[in-house]
Amino acid sequence: MYNGNRPQFRLGFGKGLTPVIKWLLLINIAVFIIQNIDRSGYITTNMGLSPKDVLQVPAFWQVFTYQFLHGGFFHIFFNMFALWMFGGEVEQTLGSKRFLRFYLLCGTGAGIITVITCFSLPILVIGASGAVLGVLVAFAVMFPNRKVLVYFLFPIKVKYLVMIFIVLDLLAAWNTGAGSGVAHFTHLGGALIGFLYMKSNWRLSSLFGKFSRMKHEHRFKKNQKEMQSKDRLMEEVDEILDKISKLGYDKLSDKEKKILERASDTLSKKKD
Repeated sequence: MYNGNRPQFRLGFGKGLTPVIKWLLLINIAVFIIQNIDRSGYITTNMGLSPKDVLQVPAFWQVFTYQFLHGGFFHIFFNMFALWMFGGEVEQTLGSKRFLRFYLLCGTGAGIITVITCFSLPILVIGASGAVLGVLVAFAVMFPNRKVLVYFLFPIKVKYLVMIFIVLDLLAAWNTGAGSGVAHFTHLGGALIGFLYMKSNWRLSSLFGKFSRMKHEHRFKKNQKEMQSKDRLMEEVDEILDKISKLGYDKLSDKEKKILERASDTLSKKKD
């Protein structure tokens, strides 16, 4: 990676493994080992993501569990390498608890998007790519001008690298759909969730705070309108009472009498 104007190459997060990254690496590697021990393929078949199974069984757990399974050594190697390389600084910036929620949200959200876009296809999706691409998007949002060496040779800013990944996935999804053996819609789903999270700051506390503020503002505006309406009513009542004192009640119009009745009802409700 590059810092400032002078290039400085390094692999991964320079301060050692952060807690969540460490546990994610260990869990993914452990599950991969179990997959290879399980010659029957039971774990992969039942824990991998089959959109048709999710909707028909329904196997809802698959939108979560699929992201911890992998199809081969290079599949898990490149996913875990990217997670290790970019995830540490994202975790340090967000905090471990929030990073874990973010990671699982990207992976699970990518799974849900896969079900929506590929619900009729007989496919089985496995891998952490959706969650990892969400982490890459978060890194690009936080450090857009940070440079990485592609193939250890070509420097490129992270924001452009992530854009290239997304464009390639879009083109592949457009040309081949879900039949190419690569879960392009899962990748794009993870990237979309990651981008929306980083740009919209999705937090339950933030959402509840916004809802509470909106509710308070609505109540304030409603009370303000009621007070203004009452003030206008009382001004009209004062004018009518002045007229009664000068001309008598019989000289009031039907409209003025109705205003007095409405004012009387308003005052009696206030007492109740």
